[in-house]
Formats: sequence, C-alpha cells, structure tokens
Amino acid sequence: MNATSSYLILVLAVILGVTSNSFAKSSDGFTLAIPSVITAITIVLCMYTLSLVMKIIPMGITYASFAGLTIIVTVVVGIIKYNQIPNLYTIIGLCFIVLGVLMVNLLGNS
Repeated sequence: MNATSSYLILVLAVILGVTSNSFAKSSDGFTLAIPSVITAITIVLCMYTLSLVMKIIPMGITYASFAGLTIIVTVVVGIIKYNQIPNLYTIIGLCFIVLGVLMVNLLGNS
C-alpha cells in the first residue's frame, strides 16, 4: 500500500465515520434496531480502515485528518438531512478545523 491508496482508504474511513454518526442520530438513542446495528457495523469498519491507513501515514496525522474531515462532512449531512443550520461562530470554528487539517497534511510531514 502506498500513500495515495492510504489517503483513499482514509476517505473511506471518513465516509464510514459520517455514516455511523448519521445513523447514531437516527437510532433515537439506540432504541431503533436497524439504525443501531448500522451504526455499530460502520464504526467497526471505520476503525478497521483507520488501522490500515496508520500502517503508512503517521497516527497523529491520520487521526487529525479523519476527525477534522468527519466533523466537516457530518455538519454538511446535518444541514442537508436534519436542517441543522450552523451559526456564524460555528462556521468560523469549522473553517479553523479545515485550516488545521490542511496544515497537518501539507506542513506536518516536513
């Protein structure tokens, strides 16, 4: 596995993480079976894919990238699926997260 495939697997981990977050919300506190099972399966697959990525990309960079991107995409899903509109301060904070992910990936390996 090379760096390019590692980043592609990281994208898959982000998709799985966002899926688990979305279904966790839909599970109504884990009282609904199907969303609860999907949440459990996707979070396990998410952690598995992260473990694969960490074979190539350092753990700190992997997790910082995963967490930041998952937060951003989860907010977008919240806007689209649940009509949860962020306020100005939330948007500013999310911009800092994007900046941090970029810094970690572009400058963190030097």
